[in-house]
Amino acid sequence: MATYYSNDFRAGLKIMMDGEPYAVEASEFVKPGKGQAFARVKLRRLLTGTRVEKTFKSTDSAEGADVVDMNLTYLYNDGEFYHFMNNSTFEQLAADGKAVGDNAKWLLDQAECIVTLWNGQPISVTPPNFVELEIVETDPGLKGDTAGTGGKPATLSTGAVVKVPLFVQIGEVIKVDTRSGEYVSRVK
Repeated sequence: MATYYSNDFRAGLKIMMDGEPYAVEASEFVKPGKGQAFARVKLRRLLTGTRVEKTFKSTDSAEGADVVDMNLTYLYNDGEFYHFMNNSTFEQLAADGKAVGDNAKWLLDQAECIVTLWNGQPISVTPPNFVELEIVETDPGLKGDTAGTGGKPATLSTGAVVKVPLFVQIGEVIKVDTRSGEYVSRVK
């Protein structure tokens, strides 16, 4: 893999540190008036999702991580593993709950997901940016009840709970942003 110096670190770059893959989330290159230049880098550990901040000297380098992002179709969950399929080769991969994490509440059958592989094993699953889900439970919006925040909690068909406007009712399909977990709009 390629070698990257600290001034090459950009958001989205995946590097190896301590034998594990990390993703660069933010990087700030600092040239102090006195002393050596350095980079303040925010990293996310791909195996666990934990975030760390690290300072690199301008002469420090890191190897590029041998990770691959693949577009795979979500098939089903058997209770222990989440199964995905490559549409071109029809090869199936199983990801454990740790790789899927909180994104499980946004997985729909036949949804295109980005699965990150390291050494052939799935280490993270990213659902589509927007999903359309049906509301299965919410309080009825009472007329004139707009003095509060203007929203109410709604449970969706996958079990996720999002805050929706008062006019949205049970049985309606809504569009949700999976990155923030927020209501976007009703689906007509």
